[in-house]
Amino acid sequence: MFASSTVPEPVSERASDTDGRTCLIGLDLGTSTCKALAIDAAGRVLARASADYPLATPRPGWAEQAPSDWWRGADEAMRALRAVLGHEVTPLAIGLSGQMHGLVALGADDAVLRPSILWCDNRTEAQCARLTDAVGGSEALLALSANRMLPGFTGGKLLWLAEHEPHVFERMRHFLLPKDYLRLLMTGERATDVSDASGTGLFDVRARRWSRPLLDAVGLRPGQEPAALESHEVSGRLREAVATRWGLPPGLPVVAGGGDSVIQTTSMGVIDEGLVGITIGTAGLVGASSGHCPDNHGARLQVSCGNAPGLWHVMGVTLNGGGAFAWLRDALRPLGEAAPDFDALTRLAETVPAGSGGLLFLPSLLGERCPHVAPDARAAWVGLTQAHHVGHMTRAVLEGILLTLREILALVERSGVQVQRLRASGGATVSATWRQLLADVCGRPVATLTGAAEGGAYGAALLAGVGVRHWPDLAEAARVIEEVEHVAPRAAAARYDQLHAVHARLHAQFEATMRALAELERGPC
Repeated sequence: MFASSTVPEPVSERASDTDGRTCLIGLDLGTSTCKALAIDAAGRVLARASADYPLATPRPGWAEQAPSDWWRGADEAMRALRAVLGHEVTPLAIGLSGQMHGLVALGADDAVLRPSILWCDNRTEAQCARLTDAVGGSEALLALSANRMLPGFTGGKLLWLAEHEPHVFERMRHFLLPKDYLRLLMTGERATDVSDASGTGLFDVRARRWSRPLLDAVGLRPGQEPAALESHEVSGRLREAVATRWGLPPGLPVVAGGGDSVIQTTSMGVIDEGLVGITIGTAGLVGASSGHCPDNHGARLQVSCGNAPGLWHVMGVTLNGGGAFAWLRDALRPLGEAAPDFDALTRLAETVPAGSGGLLFLPSLLGERCPHVAPDARAAWVGLTQAHHVGHMTRAVLEGILLTLREILALVERSGVQVQRLRASGGATVSATWRQLLADVCGRPVATLTGAAEGGAYGAALLAGVGVRHWPDLAEAARVIEEVEHVAPRAAAARYDQLHAVHARLHAQFEATMRALAELERGPC
């Protein structure tokens, strides 16, 4: 079973004093950290706090957490936020954001029946295939949900529970998504929002409602699913006991919020078509908004309801973003104490011209989800010669990550969504070199933003403001987000146009070899 551990002391910070007497709070439940954020009426960050919690891997490929640890983390973060914010500022509402796709199984009296199975758990590939077959195949599934049933989605987890832990499944009265367990304890309401529900694989994204055929396919009875609200809707009021503990007004509105991948795009102000948000952390995310439900040809993207009525979200996530650069650093470290850090590696890459002297890198170190659904994918340098040194290899890694993101951009365009300008966020984009390379590789201007570094918590706070009519709608709320730097593509963009066509073919050319290698690893010695 899952062993809990004590949540570390929360980290908190307060911005410089402002004249504001009210604030909006965003509470973001991440995979390792719960973050609480307060913003003023102009969208400026007033205070932030966070608390960590553990993750369990009881078997290879499994990932679970105890929902009680989430609640401890939220409690620590909210009490720390209030202490740092001070009591002279009155919160108007709380918005929620959180890790998507996780399964929280609830029994009688809303008791948690087992540890939550998380988005990054890979145990359900067989169940996803059976669910797809049960509704009539891939095209039928796309017609029902606009998405393929990915192993990370909640639908496969529910079927796995029915098949492998039937005693738990039979006792389950309701299921929730991770952030919505916090909502339950905060308000007593079992509800989610349409963007997070979209990531279950059981939601009719076009109609913005649960799909009864898909709920039936996993054996759920009517009423076991949470109510699905629009992201700005008030889902409940803060219970008196919780409000007292957190130093907040009893009955404070708690707004529905959104799934973290979708709300990250919202936090970047990507509301109108033409703007696209690119987040480069460990993984790489390309997200855009649309006034219609985009096509998902080949089911290579994830399509969700957006965080405003009449808005949809189209997204592609590569599992190999900045994490591939971190792998390179770690791989070089055993060479000695002088092994380069990130800054040194970046400077080394800058000494090499665009195209890395004809060297390409396919960054599929963790398998891949987009632009190819390929859990058995492998990474490779292609084109190595004696003329190449570690600088070429380093630049090829950076270029390979960004060329993969460009390929996802092409899929987004193919879905019918415009791509004109890019907005960037994430740890890697702190580097001016990464920002310039992103503009060069994609051949489009790149802007950095206020608030983007705060992620889902910032978007949740904006939605809280819309929910209590501080702003009339999400488009107006997004006006507080400002572009702070603009980077234009250089002449090297023409070189990357040529390389993109070659790089985009690499996966198909190596696919059979990758599959054979994976089968050898799984087979007997």
